Amino acid sequence: MKLVFAGTPEVAVPALDALLASGRHEVAAVVTRPDAPAGRGRRLVASPVAQRAEEAGIEVLKPARPRDEEFLARLREIAPDCCPVVAYGALLPKVALDIPARGWVNLHFSLLPAWRGAAPVQHSLMSGDEVTGASTFLIEEGLDSGPVYGVVTEDIRPTDTSGDLLTRLAFAGAGLLAATMDGIEDGALHAVPQPVEGITLAPKIQVEDAHVDFAVPAMRVDRVVRGCTPAPGAWTVFRGERLKLIQVAPLPDRTDLAPGELSVGKNNVYAGTGSHAVELLWVQPQGKKPMKAADWARGVRIAAGERLGA
Repeated sequence: MKLVFAGTPEVAVPALDALLASGRHEVAAVVTRPDAPAGRGRRLVASPVAQRAEEAGIEVLKPARPRDEEFLARLREIAPDCCPVVAYGALLPKVALDIPARGWVNLHFSLLPAWRGAAPVQHSLMSGDEVTGASTFLIEEGLDSGPVYGVVTEDIRPTDTSGDLLTRLAFAGAGLLAATMDGIEDGALHAVPQPVEGITLAPKIQVEDAHVDFAVPAMRVDRVVRGCTPAPGAWTVFRGERLKLIQVAPLPDRTDLAPGELSVGKNNVYAGTGSHAVELLWVQPQGKKPMKAADWARGVRIAAGERLGA
C-alpha cells in the first residue's frame, strides 16, 4: 500500500523504521508536528520523526493544524491507501480521516479499551497494572474508541519506569503496526469493535499529578515516581525548594518514620510514608543534575526530624 505515516516523538521512530524496512509498502510522506523550540537557545528543532524521514529522503508535512487546507490538498494529491499513526499529537478532523481509502490506523500503547488517552503507560504504571501492551485500531472521531486490529502484551517489571516500558512497547508495537498494514493489504485482518466494559481514561499527566504525597502508602509513592519518570518527573518539596524524585525503593521492614520524615545512614537515605519507609536512591535538587540521594543528603546536612513535603 501507499502510506503516509503520522508521528512526532522519538517513541514513534521505531514504527517508521519498521514500515520503511518492510519492503511491502511505500511510505510516500510523513506528517509531524511543526518544529518546536528546544535547548538553552530555544532554537527551532525538527521532531525526531521529521529528522528520520529527512534522512530517508521522504517528504515531510508539518501542518500547524491538520485541518489546514494546504495540508489536506497535498494529502489528496498523494492519495494514500492508509495512514499509520504513532503519537502524532494532534486531533485529526473527519475531513482528513476520510482521505485515505483504508483510513488512519493508530498504534496506541495500551490494551484497549483500557487507558484511552494521551498517557496510557504512565497511568498503567501508577495504577499498579501487572500487564500492559499495545493495540492497533482504526481511528474514528471518538477518543481512542475505534475497532481494534491487533494487540501485543508486555509484562510490567517491578522497577519499570514509564520511560523503560514505553521503549519496549515502541519496538514491540512497531512490529505490530507493520503486521497490521500487511493484514489490511491482504484482506486477512478485520477490525473488531472494542468492548463496552473495561474502559479507563489516561489524560495527560500534569505537573501537579506528579507531586508525591508521603501520607499515602509506600507502594503508591513508588508507583507515582516510576510512572512519572522521566516526564514530567515526580517531585516533592524540601526546605521550600522542589526536589525531583528519580528512583525510590519500598522498605517493608521499616515502619518507624512518620510520613515524609527523613533518616540518613552512612550510604542511605530513608523517608517515611503512610505505611512503611522508602529508600531514596536518586534525586535531583532544583537547578542541579541528578545525583545519588546519599550524596545529596551529605551536601544539605539533614537535621533530625526534617521532612519532605513540609
